[in-house]
Amino acid sequence: MIHVLFLCARNDARSQMAEGFARARPLTDVGLRSAGLAPSVIHPMAIKVMAEVGIDISNSKAKALSAESDQPVDIVIDLGARTASPLLLAGRPEWVHWDIADPDAVKGADDEVLRTFRATRDRIRGLVDDFFAKGYFGAFVDTRARTHSILNSISDGIMVTDHEGRVMYFNQAAEAITGYGSRAVLNQSCTLLFPEACLPGRRTADAQAAPYEKVEITIRGGERRLVFCRIVPVRDGTGREMGTLLSFQDVRRDRAMERQVAETSRFSGIIGRHEKMLAVFELIRELADVNVPVLVEGESGTGKELVAAAIHNEGPRRDKHFVPVNCGALPESLLESELFGHVKGAFTGAIRDKKGRFELADGGTIFLDEIGDISLAMQVKLLRVVQEGTFERVGSEQTVKVDVRIISATNKDLTEEILEGRFREDLFYRLSVVPIQLPALRERKSDLPLLVDFLLGQIARGSNRPVRRVSAAAMEVLMAHDWPGNVRELQNWLQFALVKCHDEEIQPEHLPPGRQLRRADEKTGRRRKLTVDGVREALRRAGGNKLEAARELGVSRATLYRFLEDAGIES
Repeated sequence: MIHVLFLCARNDARSQMAEGFARARPLTDVGLRSAGLAPSVIHPMAIKVMAEVGIDISNSKAKALSAESDQPVDIVIDLGARTASPLLLAGRPEWVHWDIADPDAVKGADDEVLRTFRATRDRIRGLVDDFFAKGYFGAFVDTRARTHSILNSISDGIMVTDHEGRVMYFNQAAEAITGYGSRAVLNQSCTLLFPEACLPGRRTADAQAAPYEKVEITIRGGERRLVFCRIVPVRDGTGREMGTLLSFQDVRRDRAMERQVAETSRFSGIIGRHEKMLAVFELIRELADVNVPVLVEGESGTGKELVAAAIHNEGPRRDKHFVPVNCGALPESLLESELFGHVKGAFTGAIRDKKGRFELADGGTIFLDEIGDISLAMQVKLLRVVQEGTFERVGSEQTVKVDVRIISATNKDLTEEILEGRFREDLFYRLSVVPIQLPALRERKSDLPLLVDFLLGQIARGSNRPVRRVSAAAMEVLMAHDWPGNVRELQNWLQFALVKCHDEEIQPEHLPPGRQLRRADEKTGRRRKLTVDGVREALRRAGGNKLEAARELGVSRATLYRFLEDAGIES
């Protein structure tokens, strides 16, 4: 409901006439009241002229504004209250001025007074009709709603007091910080919360220069709490001080934000503040409690195992085993036994039963690194484990069932591997329910200073050497490099530099020789040099055979297909 207060100077009937006309209108969800700055009685001539138009105000109460101070009000319509500027009222209502002279000020014969009251009545009726019928009321309501929406979207607490220190406005953030609802503090002394902050001597004359200072406040329940508070005066259009505005922040929130920034730059052992890394951190948090297979994709050295460990450590399986397996480092004959285990006598050298990595990870997480390097035969066996959670040890017919979260990783393009027939499509979709794409270091170079500081400290501690810092010139070299080996390559560079550097600062000459200007294009060669003309020429020489053309260009058939589609080349 929107509450409208008609206000005049002495309850001399202007406000009551306006309220009477407003009540005669078909308004819904609108509360109407009238008051005066000072108590008085309704002029009998006002009752008479209103009765002429069929409106009875004889029972209206001549209330003083002070008696209405604890009532909600959204819009004040001032009918000549002669205030130099809007008063500060509880809730900071919208303020409308109608310049209407006091009809009681006219002295003379009854006929003359009656004409004056009739003229005042007709003027008020026209203004009330215009206000509610021509969109002014709706505009004020919209303005107030937008103002409240803005103030309530601010994370700082906002409190406004009048010149006597009474609370006139209290936003939602202030409610959250203090525990008090706005109704509990409106029209109360600000000392309920701020014992000193609202005193005139604490007000800052210049709002722009007003600093935030630490203030101890009393929140609901009597608890004391520290806030950062800024105090500035509220002034009217003439510069006259009307009250005080206090904006304040919970110190605990500030400390929590500091912790969050620290955690964001180093999340579960992963260093990064670039937006792509922040997105990875957020995805890790979301995935931690959801038991779905995850495929981590990225170039070698980007930290795929760190991401897998972070998902495990952030989730409910953190107290169980995290078991990594580098699938690309083991021949197939050993990989099956490593993953699923074997029984005694299963093959030469199997002198005892051995549990595989899946059994060791039961209840926890298994991390299958370089999953793109396993054979098709092994992919079939792995598919069963992913689907059913069951397998047999090598040489055994007994089925083993495990509860394992599977996180896999690859530096290959598995969609390309599927097109080339080297990876099963059904296994791919089982493993990559949620894919995580790790950016290469060259894509997040803004993280280099963070990584350098972290790695230098880590390397220095491990080698019992003093920590060095990187000079601006050396940092320029690092920033110019494209890091085909990613973070692992950066770590190697810094290890080399710490060996060479005997001063406090690492200089460009301490970095590995001959590597400062290496670019990413050098490692990808012809694959990055596909052009429309070159592809068309290769296809012409191959007689339209895409496989032959791909071989000539030095790319896979899938890469050539994608280039043809992207370039709109028909063949």
